[in-house]
Amino acid sequence: MPTEKITFTGHDGSTLAARLDLPEGAHLATALFAHCFTCGKDIHAARRIAARLAAMGIAVLRFDFTGLGHSGGEFENTSFTSNVADLGAAARYLEGRDMAPGLLIGHSLGGAAVLRAADSMASVKAVVTIAAPFDPDHVTNNFADALQKIEVKGVADVTLGGRPFRITRDFVEDVRAEKLAPAIAGLHRALLVMHAPRDMSVGIENATKIFLAAKHPKSFVTLDDADHLISRAEDAAYAAEVIGAWVGRYLDMRQPAPPPGAPEGIVRVTEVDPDGFLQDVIHGPTHHTLADEPESYGGSNRGMSPYGFLAAGLGACTSMTIRMYARRKKWPLTGISVDVTHDKVHAQDADGRSGPGKVDQFHRVITLEGDLDAEQRARLMEIADKCPVHRTMEGSSHITTKLRGED
Repeated sequence: MPTEKITFTGHDGSTLAARLDLPEGAHLATALFAHCFTCGKDIHAARRIAARLAAMGIAVLRFDFTGLGHSGGEFENTSFTSNVADLGAAARYLEGRDMAPGLLIGHSLGGAAVLRAADSMASVKAVVTIAAPFDPDHVTNNFADALQKIEVKGVADVTLGGRPFRITRDFVEDVRAEKLAPAIAGLHRALLVMHAPRDMSVGIENATKIFLAAKHPKSFVTLDDADHLISRAEDAAYAAEVIGAWVGRYLDMRQPAPPPGAPEGIVRVTEVDPDGFLQDVIHGPTHHTLADEPESYGGSNRGMSPYGFLAAGLGACTSMTIRMYARRKKWPLTGISVDVTHDKVHAQDADGRSGPGKVDQFHRVITLEGDLDAEQRARLMEIADKCPVHRTMEGSSHITTKLRGED
């Protein structure tokens, strides 16, 4: 996906670093992503969810809050309130590019932040929380051993995720004072709550409280055995897929009409299992499937093989072409099925072709149902050979390939 490295001004004038992940094709909507406490814009969950949504036509802005990652400012001077203010700054940046966010997504404490920030963003129609706490004060559980020192001295150094952070008394007082229940009840936006029942960092009871406090339209989707950070690729892909399907009910994501003669939209294929062959296949914002190889070839057999997709394209195009012709002629064709098989045969056996190697051969068996006479059936079989995919496969296709990032 195309990704822009950008900066914008945060709540206190600091320069915040961000990435704007853009769709390859039409831009249908914009999402603003808020990461978890002390995380950053490049955490696995943020990257994977953004990539998946971008493939669906949804641009995603993810950024480092003040004092984190590549952003400027001092973390010890920030608070939950300042995070909410940074989200507002990010939304204003997007508005300035005519990309006002329609969707807010927040992970962990970022989920609490988007619930608080949504009311100040008129463009936002839908909000998603992932493993979010009901009370921002929940985050203090991460450094509970240092709370007494923070209360006495006003500041303490704590280690979170293997990295040192300085937490101040102002931060603790800020999150303790924040109560989200009124903001959730007055959200006036569609809400999707996503949480894993086995989340050991933020318990599932938080999702229950958020869901009960919200008014309809609201939805809850379990993330099953995902961990709090949504670190597994398949969990992030599932979350993104659900978000993409859900948000289509609340945002206008209609594809713009293509100009005459324009090619179809981009098909994106993304590796899911580096140890096998499973691939995630997306075409536009609504079409998703899986590609794989049989177990006998080292795959997990969770989707059609590449040759299966090729055969499916031929079969589907054949059926569609026959139907269009019969519909135009008003013939009594009540049903069509096309069985397609594929194998390789010696070139000299394939329609008289010559050559020492083997060529691909696809066999079609077409079933035509209805009260058709022999002449009509014969004509429809002729029409089958005029299907565009058939012509493409029998003709010469030119494939160009380049590495992403090269001109």
